[in-house]
Amino acid sequence: MSPVAFPMHRAAVLHGPKDIRIEDRPVWPPQYDHVQVAVKSTGLCGSDLHYYMDGRNGDFAIQNPLVLGHEAAGTVVSVGPGVKHLVPGQRVAIEAGVMCRQCNYCRSGRYNLCKSLWFASSAKTIPHHDGTLQDRMNHPSHVLHPLPDNCSFEVAALAEPLSVLIHASRRADLQQGQRVLVFGVGSIGILACALAKSYGAAQVVAVDINQQRLDFAKSNGFASRTYCLPTVDKAKTTDEQLRRSRENIQRVLADFDTPDGYDVVFECTGAESCIQMSIHAAVTGGKVMLVGMGSRNVMLPISAAALREVDIQGSFRYANTYPKALSLLASGKLQNIEKLVTHRLRLHETARAFDLLARGRDEQGNMVMKIMIAP
Repeated sequence: MSPVAFPMHRAAVLHGPKDIRIEDRPVWPPQYDHVQVAVKSTGLCGSDLHYYMDGRNGDFAIQNPLVLGHEAAGTVVSVGPGVKHLVPGQRVAIEAGVMCRQCNYCRSGRYNLCKSLWFASSAKTIPHHDGTLQDRMNHPSHVLHPLPDNCSFEVAALAEPLSVLIHASRRADLQQGQRVLVFGVGSIGILACALAKSYGAAQVVAVDINQQRLDFAKSNGFASRTYCLPTVDKAKTTDEQLRRSRENIQRVLADFDTPDGYDVVFECTGAESCIQMSIHAAVTGGKVMLVGMGSRNVMLPISAAALREVDIQGSFRYANTYPKALSLLASGKLQNIEKLVTHRLRLHETARAFDLLARGRDEQGNMVMKIMIAP
């Protein structure tokens, strides 16, 4: 059947660096076990920004036009054959990763490591799978999650980045009464702080190089204390860099009156110096969770970890987290989490939204944290 027989919808399509075009595309009916969702809210992510600015995210460069966006929620419009648990009109959060459900990783509950997993808005797989910056999206039913009645589309879109922290917290075995330090208070770092508080952390502190973001974290109750690291010239040698990192974190811990360090350290920047500091920031027997994606190869003070039994753990995306994330977002336990959304734009303003995210401040000088795109 000719595409002209189908209704059309809009999509924000990335063709190359800083080249997003609003295009009309046919709305195909959902196939077996798929659901068509009218996307109501999409949060812009750092990985989306990399694609927009550079046409790539790390090793993955766009090979054909790609629709970005993977932090999203919307309303079911229609369901394909075989779908029994979702109905038109139902509100859902969209989990962007689609696993094979057959391999050992999937069967053991670690589907984030599935080698066949594809992720909407990622250029890893070819052909690419489009993301949520479009009016309508067909998506497998088993990765659509019903929303609690008191959870808005905008808040539900935060379930995706919150899932990253829930997964990291499970790997760290985060417990009530522990002390937590967070490096980096972008949206992921703020969610790390909020989640640690909801778990009953005895203390949550944050470190960054951006005083405005630290002020935001403290004034909204996400962190009880903060420290702004000075920006300095790049160290000339590895030994100098390692020495600086050790001395800097010693000053931070002294300022926080916690010289022995923290039980769990969430490293949310990916910056080499912060990863180095994280090891020294952890208490003997503590844990460092590598959440941020940045430096590909890092020189580590490995003896400082090994001799103190500091566990350094990687954390990649998430698995089986969406129900927990949506429940938390609806519960009110993540106080002030709605303030994470600082700017709201429409789909036809997507390019402007990415430019705004890249600058970090709007025309009035206000800080940009999380931008939500509505239809």
